[in-house]
Amino acid sequence: MICKSVRIFTYALAAAAVFSVSGLTAEATSEALPSGGFDITLSRGTSLENLQEEAGANTAQIESLLDRVALEEARREAGLDVESSEEEELKSLVIAVVDDYVNVRSLPDENSEVLGKLYHHSVGTFLAEENGWYQISSGTVTGYVKAEYCVTGEAAIELAKDVSTRIATVNTETLKVRKEPSMDAEVLTLIPDKDQLVVSEERDGWVQVDTQEGMGWISTEYCILSREFVEAESKAEEEARLAREEEERRKAQEAASKEMKKSTGAGAQEIQEPSITSGTSSEMGQAVIDFALQFVGNPYVYGGTSLTKGADCSGFVMSVYAHFGVSLPHSSGADRKQGYAVDGLANAQPGDIVCYSGHVALYVGNNQIVHASNSRTGIIVSEADYKKVLAVRRIF
Repeated sequence: MICKSVRIFTYALAAAAVFSVSGLTAEATSEALPSGGFDITLSRGTSLENLQEEAGANTAQIESLLDRVALEEARREAGLDVESSEEEELKSLVIAVVDDYVNVRSLPDENSEVLGKLYHHSVGTFLAEENGWYQISSGTVTGYVKAEYCVTGEAAIELAKDVSTRIATVNTETLKVRKEPSMDAEVLTLIPDKDQLVVSEERDGWVQVDTQEGMGWISTEYCILSREFVEAESKAEEEARLAREEEERRKAQEAASKEMKKSTGAGAQEIQEPSITSGTSSEMGQAVIDFALQFVGNPYVYGGTSLTKGADCSGFVMSVYAHFGVSLPHSSGADRKQGYAVDGLANAQPGDIVCYSGHVALYVGNNQIVHASNSRTGIIVSEADYKKVLAVRRIF
């Protein structure tokens, strides 16, 4: 099963909420954002024009989201319990509990048209209930799912927290992760801008995050918090995704074949060139790993991209794939959107990109990865499931 993942920000969770404090009244709409690939981040001072350019969204979508930001800030200024309001919002989610997926239909009838699929533990926004069916809105799909295959209301609150991933996205050039939730605490590690970390605990003004160096704390002043869910996929989106993945795979294979036909010079150490000039996805992925394994034992350097003199985790992955003519970003968070999705480690092949909280690696096979781990160990081979896997992505 392969399905799309979206980010729903704390202040933009699908819900309706009304409150009045000291004469202040605000209402959040029930439309879920982001939807249909509408996926943006907000910070103070961001202009409407910039948001439109970044997200490709229309003015109405962005203004709706900006209204919710104002609502969230108003809640905090009024001294309201934001966590309780989030739980109220989670009640309005409909979460599929099935082996694979449940069809989203045009009418509350098993004979009606199938509009899309709501995968296991995917979410939609509750709209109405009719004769044992829930009407939902999820992504670009609005339709009906059988209630017996889903949960909503009180039952959805804890499940929603379990099936979502709480993410902190760094929004400063270099973020210091500290050993304790204090600006005076010792620095555990550094995280670059735009990287994403899994949040395990939240305190006033601080969140505990999972890093390659261990658990640490970052100030919420320097990150954007979001909650990731999986939404429904329409029939048209599924067809487009499969076609896009096939095209991306073809282009990557062509680039790799072209690059391997060139002669390249050795760097600071002798580099054994892979012999492949064409082949299947698995063969090309294995060529990537054969090449990458040469650099085991070389140093880890924060911000580095040199396979011989030192690289950080995303710099290592980027430079390995660059040797095959494939351009990847120097960001572990951005690597989660490269290539196309693989459904977990059980389906991983050599050469796949394995993404963790604030870290990225290359899958070797037999539950092993090769990665630029940290400054103590350098580039090593280790167990792929040593920590929670956020995504597996395939390039070829």
